[in-house]
Amino acid sequence: MTDWLIELMETLGAPGAGLGIALEDLFPPLPSEVILPLAGFTASRGEMHLLSVLAWTTAGSVVGALALYWVGALLGRERTLALAARIPLLKVSDIARTEAWFLKHGRKTVFFGRMIPIFRSLISVPAGVERMPLGVFTLLTTAGSLLWNTLFVMAGYVLGESWSLVETYVGLGTNMVIALVLLAVLVFAGVRLGERCKGRHALRG
Repeated sequence: MTDWLIELMETLGAPGAGLGIALEDLFPPLPSEVILPLAGFTASRGEMHLLSVLAWTTAGSVVGALALYWVGALLGRERTLALAARIPLLKVSDIARTEAWFLKHGRKTVFFGRMIPIFRSLISVPAGVERMPLGVFTLLTTAGSLLWNTLFVMAGYVLGESWSLVETYVGLGTNMVIALVLLAVLVFAGVRLGERCKGRHALRG
């Protein structure tokens, strides 16, 4: 995992770290929890300037988020509803409630979502679907990304040779997020299947 990142940063310097973060937004299996501390460690050795690393990795976050924003914008509300109608157990009313929630809390969601594993990539898509003002989206994404990136770059910078400890501990948090998402999906499916069973019994009665 780290070999190609090291080669990328050795070849391009801080822009290489930014490119890695942009790719992480588009392909979440590439974890920023590895890229950012490694970039911080590299900066601690004097091979890259710390401020340059922070600037380029934040720029990479914004570029990746904007790409996904435009995916959502091109997808649009009508296509989203059409896709939702084909998903088993999902109702169009579920999308409507999600839209209402996003319209009310979208700004906070975009800002804080940049600091939550998995969601920091996905949150850009509904922002595009709902056509959140591009300037607002970019500003919130930049602010949230700068905080997240600074935390992990500085962790790698301070830890030095032990920078990989960041990946170990944050990986536990990521696994917890995945477990909670899976639990929520299972609960949702159970509730929806229960509703269908009740509906069938009512028709028979």
